[in-house]
Amino acid sequence: MNDETTKEATKQPARRRGGVTQVVLLLVVAVAAAFVTWLLLDITQNKEQSAHPWTAVVEIDDSTYDPAVWGQNWPAQYEGFKATAEMDPENKVPNDDPSVPEDTREFKTKSKLALEPRLVSIWKGYAFSVEYNEPRGHEYMLEDQKFVKRMTDFDQPGACLNCHVSLPQVLDSLNPEDSADAWAQMNKLPYSEAVQHAGGPIACIDCHNPETMELRVSRPAFMEGIKAAKAAEGIKDFDVNRDATNEEMRTYVCAQCHVEYYFKGEEKTLTFPWTKGLTVTDAIDYYDEAGFSDFTHADTGAEVIKAQHPDFETWSQGIHAENGVTCADCHMPYKRDGAGKISDHQVQTPMIDDAQINASCLTCHHSSEAEMRGRVDEIQQRWSDARDVAFTAVQDLIDDIVEQREAGTVSDENLAKAYDFQRKAQFIVDYSVSENSRGFHAPQYSVSILNMATDYARSGQLALRGIDVDTQRTADSYDIQPVPRPGAKN
Repeated sequence: MNDETTKEATKQPARRRGGVTQVVLLLVVAVAAAFVTWLLLDITQNKEQSAHPWTAVVEIDDSTYDPAVWGQNWPAQYEGFKATAEMDPENKVPNDDPSVPEDTREFKTKSKLALEPRLVSIWKGYAFSVEYNEPRGHEYMLEDQKFVKRMTDFDQPGACLNCHVSLPQVLDSLNPEDSADAWAQMNKLPYSEAVQHAGGPIACIDCHNPETMELRVSRPAFMEGIKAAKAAEGIKDFDVNRDATNEEMRTYVCAQCHVEYYFKGEEKTLTFPWTKGLTVTDAIDYYDEAGFSDFTHADTGAEVIKAQHPDFETWSQGIHAENGVTCADCHMPYKRDGAGKISDHQVQTPMIDDAQINASCLTCHHSSEAEMRGRVDEIQQRWSDARDVAFTAVQDLIDDIVEQREAGTVSDENLAKAYDFQRKAQFIVDYSVSENSRGFHAPQYSVSILNMATDYARSGQLALRGIDVDTQRTADSYDIQPVPRPGAKN
């Protein structure tokens, strides 16, 4: 073999290696290009999904009451909404004693009256002393109201439906042309008649605009109440659906129902006592000025007020409100849904489990689930201790009034003073106990007002004995001031 042949033979493997290298390089480039193309498409699709997080499968409008129809467009949110039917096993009891044959509920919740018998004492002579149970999920809000003995054994107005029903459907049923007239009708109708217009518990339409899905307020009482509260802050002509920020609306849609209220006048108009502000002393001043009482205490004869569930008002006095943390941030935390995020519509306590603590509390607090649970337990234990002291003081005052009335050893003047102290003391205790966070929504405020209730009750005992105590001095000593809330739109 000559030199030329040898050189040619040597070149052929080299050319083959070069060809293989080129093929490999082309394959790498092709794979890389494919990956980049896929990545860009994925990013584009995710951006599109994030910008348009739902697909209109069906058309909805202001007459689409059924949440299952909305669920076709927003299945993830609807899944959470339906999950409000899940019950806490520790709070679940068989429905062994239905009030009426129509009550076919298999389960209900534990009795608060059995857990705290002193509630029966302060509500003696009022329907709440007959049956009052622990709350459960939104799914049950209507049927639990329909079959509680406060409804089946007493005559109640249709105004009770405001917080336990999908309101737009009721109003459209009563008068589709005039919602204000429909609302007035519902409030003053007997409950047994008004409830016939109810389709079900709260639904999507109560909190969302069907055209834009923006949050909205649907309850007339809250529209008027927050307008009055803003006016007390110096903000005039506040229209909640026009002027509220998105941050505010993430609280206001909940505050439509989780509030203190009363039924005003013969028309039984649902009204929030907020013209003087949102504190418990503001509410007492409002009711005193209006001359309103819910009932006459059966044992003492005092004209007293029954508190409802002032979650919003109590939250508004706490550190979370001061820092712009809304109801939804804690009870409906964001979660991932594909490329977007949605609010968890299984409205529940953040303390339900570690996953919920992580999703809500730990988005702000640099702590562990166990540490957060411990902090909450400590706050609620402090509140519980103050509640027990206040309850004991109120019960002592009630017992003293009964004893001295029966013995005829108290003057009418001193009895009137004691009645006033009982009215204030038991309303404050009731206010704090009926608020569902057990002191957590505003820890310092909640303990402070319970201490005030204790002072009022002990002052009432002194008044029975002819020792003069200035009611206003007792209130001023606590100097309860409203907490400024950020995010308000002037």
